[in-house]
Amino acid sequence: MGVRFAFGGGREGWVRAGLTAVGVGLGVALLLLTTALPNALSQRSDRGNARQDFTYSGKHLAKADDTVVVADTDTTFRDKDVRGRLLEPEGARAPLPPGVAKFPALDEMIVSPALKKLLTSDSGKLLRERLPYRITGTIAQHGLIGPAELAYYAGGKELLQHHSSNQIERIDYFGPSPHAQPDKLDPILLLLILIVFVVLLLPVAVFIAAAVRFGGERRDRRLAALRLVGADGRMARRIAGGEALAGALLGLVFGTGFFLIGRQLATRLDVRDISVFSSDLNPSPLLALLVAVAVPAAAVLVTLLALRGVVIEPLGVVRKAKPPRRRLWWRLLLPLAGLAMLYPMIGQGNSNGNFNQYLVIGGTVLLLVGITALLPWIVEATVARLNSGSVSWQLAVRRLQLSSGTAARMVNGIAVAVAGAIALQMLFAGVEGDYTKETGNDVNRAQMEVTVGSGTPLAQAGQLLARTKGVRRTSAISQSYFGERARNPNNELEVSVGSCAELREVASLTSCRDGDIFRVVNGDYDDRTKQLATAGHTVYFNPAYDESPSTVAPTPWKVPAGVKTAQPREDPTGYARNGLLITSGALPSNAVKGLDQHVFVSLDPSVADAGDYVRNTTARMDPLADVFMLTSTRQSLQFRSIRTGLFVGATCVLFLIGASLLVSQLEQLRERKKLLSALVAFGTRRRTLSLSVLWQTAIPIGLGVALATVVGLTLGAVLLKMTATSVRIDWSSVLAMSGIGAAVVLAVTLLSLPPLLRMMRPDGLRTE
Repeated sequence: MGVRFAFGGGREGWVRAGLTAVGVGLGVALLLLTTALPNALSQRSDRGNARQDFTYSGKHLAKADDTVVVADTDTTFRDKDVRGRLLEPEGARAPLPPGVAKFPALDEMIVSPALKKLLTSDSGKLLRERLPYRITGTIAQHGLIGPAELAYYAGGKELLQHHSSNQIERIDYFGPSPHAQPDKLDPILLLLILIVFVVLLLPVAVFIAAAVRFGGERRDRRLAALRLVGADGRMARRIAGGEALAGALLGLVFGTGFFLIGRQLATRLDVRDISVFSSDLNPSPLLALLVAVAVPAAAVLVTLLALRGVVIEPLGVVRKAKPPRRRLWWRLLLPLAGLAMLYPMIGQGNSNGNFNQYLVIGGTVLLLVGITALLPWIVEATVARLNSGSVSWQLAVRRLQLSSGTAARMVNGIAVAVAGAIALQMLFAGVEGDYTKETGNDVNRAQMEVTVGSGTPLAQAGQLLARTKGVRRTSAISQSYFGERARNPNNELEVSVGSCAELREVASLTSCRDGDIFRVVNGDYDDRTKQLATAGHTVYFNPAYDESPSTVAPTPWKVPAGVKTAQPREDPTGYARNGLLITSGALPSNAVKGLDQHVFVSLDPSVADAGDYVRNTTARMDPLADVFMLTSTRQSLQFRSIRTGLFVGATCVLFLIGASLLVSQLEQLRERKKLLSALVAFGTRRRTLSLSVLWQTAIPIGLGVALATVVGLTLGAVLLKMTATSVRIDWSSVLAMSGIGAAVVLAVTLLSLPPLLRMMRPDGLRTE
């Protein structure tokens, strides 16, 4: 009978079932997305591992029929990373990278669909200059980690002749290196992941629980009519449970549809360089089955629990009488129990192993669920003391006094989300310093560092970069090493080469002219410098090592007399040179080939895309050159990945919050349609009624955000204590989280005004 009421109750029944199904469906879609994430991340990781091309084993393969030389040419375009590789097959059986059908020829490249789209668009003009290859094909899906990835493979020639062994390697397979160690998350990062999942999923559960109670007042009136024709209380509850079950099952169908639509749209989303293929978003069958069973079961359970406080008699529903005052004591037990579960782990930090995940999840859930228990009591106690005010205020307050529970249910989800967001923000801000390191880079002196191969003279590279659009000035300097023997020396000494002006960027010189040589004193290797850099002593530039073959022959050099002294000075990267400083005129001509050439570049911040102009100039000089952006800090990749995951999840939950609140608001207005029409018929102004609806939303939201702030700060402080981090409150973030929650509700209220105005008509009193 409950199912028949849901689907056979005429227009009213269908509207009620539809609203419930949409509310439940949005939550189900997000739950299905969550169950699909592990598989999506696993598929993404597997494809990334399958195309790995640097073994880092330290061993060097000999040229064979099944080898290929790979050069890393990764670059950056604006704020997007571009993965690039030059390929030089050395035989008929050379391995192909995943997703590539055949090797590109010289001056040709195979690109990802996203890169092809970018290169053919107007916005990709700058990048097209940097990649002067003809596009001959696209990389297949199994060769990319995501649909929005920018990647290419281009043909190369004589790559091993390039003096940059860290970028180039000969391999005989593509795949994970047996020497690579898997990244392990420390206890605090694992704690962050646990809290992120709890904070993101708990509001979904709260919204589903609220959605199954849509149309509760009308349902209870129907149950009273059933009591009048002979149904007993137990029968009425079973019928209500059947009606809730029908709405939840329809919600599962809607949720599956929403998920499939979102799954197809997922390929078009690119959030902080993270994108997924729709085929990767396959929910785990076991987890999907759990959602399919848990949601209808929870719908029936929530309905039966809600009816415990309602007396349904044949002549009406006793809910219309003044309800008994809510009790506070048992509502405080939930957050107190949550704190008790988290307390044993206070002070643990990273030193005592992983946190107990059951206590973490249980304690956090109890603390946040405590909001849903405390908020109805707070709303009831507050509105009971609100009386005088304008007509709109009095209408709103009276409505809240009669049905404070309904108003609190509408706000519960946003309050839980805000509390969790505040706690997470505190936790991230507290531990961020542990995963953010100072690089020592002086970004006031230079913003980029370019490493150019020895095929391009350093002076020419410096001049070309200095003439590049958006560049203020450049400082070029070379670096090499010499030892006491031509092969396998026991001691090495660093050598820096440049003009007098450039050497002054890395050392403090008293006087300098071309042809001078300086010994750095008060450096890290003073004893070794005195031993090797002695006048008349023969040393060898670019000494050879058995375990590291080099294409550059060692160059003998006799240290001349008259070596001056210099004091060390940090370069723009924060590195202080040691050993010898040699002006360009004093360097042996044969030693030039083995130099690592660096150019420090200072950019003009007023020029847009200045960094990309520098990268383009560098690519024209040397496609294998390294270009680095200098930054004052560097953050852990794992920490950044977790924060990105939180951002993606929070975006989805925020959308769910807004959509569910809008559905809930429309349901509330539909319930009060005749009341609104009666008030208009009696002469109440529409402006007054609109303001009363706004007050009915604003009062619970204000109380909910205030409670969420208190609970969020408490949870955040406990989590920081657990990680052995001092408690600091970032009030700007707290206000931002609270403001976002309030803004969502305000936006929902504004969106509900058009249907509200349509309902405020006297003809709404017509009935049959």
